Amino acid sequence: MTSPAPADPAEVERRLDLSVVIPVYNEEESLPRLVPEIHRALRPTGLDYEIVLVDDGSKDRSFAVLERLAADDPALVVVRFRRNFGQTAAMQAGLDHARGARVALMDADLQNDPADIPMMLARLDDGYDLVAGWRANRQDAFVNRKLPSMIANKLISRTTGVELHDYGCTLKVMTREVAKDLRLYGEMHRFIPAVADWSGARILEVKVNHRARQFGVSKYGISRTIRVVLDLLVVLFIQRYLVKPVQVFGLAGLVSGGLGFFICFVLALQKVFGDATLADRPMLLLGVLLIIVGVQLVSMGLLADLMARTYHESQDKRPYTVRTAIVGAGSRAAELPERTTAAEIPSAKPDAAPEDAADATPAEPADPPPSA
Repeated sequence: MTSPAPADPAEVERRLDLSVVIPVYNEEESLPRLVPEIHRALRPTGLDYEIVLVDDGSKDRSFAVLERLAADDPALVVVRFRRNFGQTAAMQAGLDHARGARVALMDADLQNDPADIPMMLARLDDGYDLVAGWRANRQDAFVNRKLPSMIANKLISRTTGVELHDYGCTLKVMTREVAKDLRLYGEMHRFIPAVADWSGARILEVKVNHRARQFGVSKYGISRTIRVVLDLLVVLFIQRYLVKPVQVFGLAGLVSGGLGFFICFVLALQKVFGDATLADRPMLLLGVLLIIVGVQLVSMGLLADLMARTYHESQDKRPYTVRTAIVGAGSRAAELPERTTAAEIPSAKPDAAPEDAADATPAEPADPPPSA
């Protein structure tokens, strides 16, 4: 019996409705329960889906478990890193390998409930581009998990302008367009809603079920708050000044240089008209320093602007995103109706009846003028 030919990747991508992306790190006990739970949640929906599991350099038997599960389950896609690169990198790898029209993100520790995915997909069909989960009844310790998360959520919401209750919830559902447009680095997986909002995505937050951890220990703690703050600065800069960095450094340079020039100008007036001694005046050194710093900041802004242009042009990036474009097939001159000029429109008396116009005889041509 001849084995069937492998499916065309383009055909597979066309028929898949959903990709579930899951970063995995030391979850050998959770995986045998996680995959069946996802199947029980998604099979009643009738969707064609895949489960993309990214092993982030696990030190336990996670990859061996994934190999065994993938041997009997064609819905699984397993990606293994050479070493531990972090959750953000694992999530980006999963997004890169996702082939579905919609993408769901979740953790592998069984704390996210796969039964919430159909509900979130239904809300996505209401016209949203990203539906984020909110762990309203979070089953974690207060001091080292809930408290830092509450502070981080307030800080991120205020600074980015995207008001969410729970930026740390991995459970999210988004369209393929949003997923493929994401570029995640550092700890930026927490800022996916803010990054998506920057590109014009419509975002909704819904309450989801959150369960207590059954196996292993948490990989996160209060020490990550510092890294979250630093990545927040990166997100803010990208969000507001990626295409115009000269406005940041240039403005600071103009303020610094202007203040230094003003100090030096006042000191010069005192020297010329007041015969003041400037050699022992620290204000002179401050003014010169501010002028030098201003020149450096303006120069840095110009260089950053050139780098931003190189960044966009080298990757064929655009400083905008398009939601919908209606494009006609175009027209040819031969298919256009012939234009009628004013000289070609026959004049008619307003009171002339149609019968009179039909009975009217054409006027005889006038006699030609006599030749000279």
